[in-house]
Amino acid sequence: MRRPTIRLHHLRVCGEISAVSCPALSRAWSDRLMMRRSLAAAAVLAVSLGSAVAAPYQSPQPTDFFGFAALFSGAGNVAGTSPFPRHLVAFDAKYQPGSIVVNTAQRRLYFVTAPGQAMEYGVGVGRDGFQWSGVKTVSAKKEWPSWTPPEQMLKRRPDLPRYMPGGIENPLGARAMYLGSSLYRIHGSNEPETIGQAVSSGCIRMTNDDVIDLYNRVKVGATVYVMR
Repeated sequence: MRRPTIRLHHLRVCGEISAVSCPALSRAWSDRLMMRRSLAAAAVLAVSLGSAVAAPYQSPQPTDFFGFAALFSGAGNVAGTSPFPRHLVAFDAKYQPGSIVVNTAQRRLYFVTAPGQAMEYGVGVGRDGFQWSGVKTVSAKKEWPSWTPPEQMLKRRPDLPRYMPGGIENPLGARAMYLGSSLYRIHGSNEPETIGQAVSSGCIRMTNDDVIDLYNRVKVGATVYVMR
């Protein structure tokens, strides 16, 4: 006995193939077609809803990762909190606005904001044998400066790197203000616990949040008075 054959005639409808000669197959294809159309409609709805709902906020990607990170004190010791919060104080009116006065004995730095007024910061200063006094000018300012230890320091500490690019681990911190042609700087630090201590090789160190604040105030050419 010959087995009956079923011939399928296909029609393309809106990009879909539909079997029309067999009712059972036709229903199956119809079900598949409906499912595909339902999925397509759901996808369109999801896209439209997604455009209507505000996307979650994403913080901007920094062009300078370390400079961006320094603004957030929550990132370890990147910024740090000074044990001596900066604040405005009455100050000796003989110093011109825009100048800096460092009192080594008090572990304080003053940026003169107006006649008789200054912003006071806690600082770390040179350890015994490395303290100094004098008058300098701010000869340059740098953000996230690199560090090349001087030869004298390398003789004392041969374990130090010969060069260190700017960044979180760099001992010069987030900002540096260079004092004349000397090797001394007012700079940041990733060790906020050293503020108020005599620990440096002569530089004046600040927490990164404080040095960023000072950096934004001071101008190249400003006079810096360092007193012992």
